[in-house]
Amino acid sequence: MEIGNKIKELRMLKGLTQEELADRAELSKGFISQVERDLTSPSIATLIDILQCLGTDLKTFFNDSADEQVVFHKTDYFEKEDKELGNRIEWIIPNAQKNMMEPILLSLEAGGATYPDNPHEGEEFGYVLSGQISIVIGGKAYKAQKGESFYFEPKYKHYIESKKGAQILWVSAPPSF
Repeated sequence: MEIGNKIKELRMLKGLTQEELADRAELSKGFISQVERDLTSPSIATLIDILQCLGTDLKTFFNDSADEQVVFHKTDYFEKEDKELGNRIEWIIPNAQKNMMEPILLSLEAGGATYPDNPHEGEEFGYVLSGQISIVIGGKAYKAQKGESFYFEPKYKHYIESKKGAQILWVSAPPSF
């Protein structure tokens, strides 16, 4: 197995020269150079020492798990429509409820609203993509229109409504939808 390039990448990410890594691992600069060019292989004990100096361990270094999905397409979205409230929610990052933030695309029909949400810990952020909305927090309404954003800590009962319809990018942490 060729490990040299991976060690070199880690070393460079840490901002270390070959000489600095060699000093920390009590090895020669020439040995580090040979390892990075896959001209020699370190013993397991030496590899463990090198990896410790680079802030990692064997398990992490050799973890070949597939990268998590970073880009999501319309076909990945999960959608829920609520005719009674006149809204549609699209989870634009599938399974986001396991993350610290949960971004959704909220479409409000004319006269549509979101469910009233009780006070909770966290943060809520939104960007109005189209239309006009009222963000109602603890009985006080705040207006926002296309191109404007909003942010609040959900310490009070809150919801969003639109008289003429709107589309909002909404991010909440922790997830509450």
